[in-house]
Amino acid sequence: MRRADRLFQIVQLIRGRRLTTAAFLAQRLEVSERTVYRDVADLQHQGVPIEGAAGVGYRLGKGFELPPLMFTVDEARALLASVRMAQVWQDPALAKASQIAIGKILSVLPTAARVAAQSMAIYAPPVGMDPVTKNTLQTLREAAQTLHKVEVQYKDAADQITQRILRPLGCFYWGKVWTLAAWCEARNGFRSFRLDRMTSIHLVEGEAGQFKDEQGKRLSDYLRSVAPPNIQEKPDGTS
Repeated sequence: MRRADRLFQIVQLIRGRRLTTAAFLAQRLEVSERTVYRDVADLQHQGVPIEGAAGVGYRLGKGFELPPLMFTVDEARALLASVRMAQVWQDPALAKASQIAIGKILSVLPTAARVAAQSMAIYAPPVGMDPVTKNTLQTLREAAQTLHKVEVQYKDAADQITQRILRPLGCFYWGKVWTLAAWCEARNGFRSFRLDRMTSIHLVEGEAGQFKDEQGKRLSDYLRSVAPPNIQEKPDGTS
């Protein structure tokens, strides 16, 4: 990699993270940490507002912008492949937005790069979620974003049906199924629910339907509560 390209990549990597260590940059760029220290110092001398220090980490100061990027052919192919595969498992609103976004990206590519990307032989046939589950995913995703409670009727692995009031926290894709991580008011704790086992769902109306971002009940709290070995297992229900 040319040094100019490496300097550009350093800025890109730092701007995309809250705090970036020299060790992380060295690993991503396949250079020594000493090289990273030297490159960052050169960028700072050139006026790039990189804050932080060696041994602590770096972040980019506010207000710094880079000129618009032009994707390479391989980068454009990777983006198109990602969108084609993701659309099958996205909810209708996200799938539509993804298609619009990739169209905007392709429209600014040079003709040769655009044709090469569009002719890539990777496709994702529409064999993902059924329409009902897709709509459920959209409802839960939007409820998590707006901090809105939902009431669901849920059938577990033993075919037992329960009614739950949930605080949606995040939707997780496991390769074949989507699950919802939520705070369950009936169990007063975190639970995981498969979307394809929700037999009914609707938003809780009125002021009672809104919930606050409370400490101890956030997505970050849920993730900390899940042991690393367990988070790798594919969930098949809830308790």
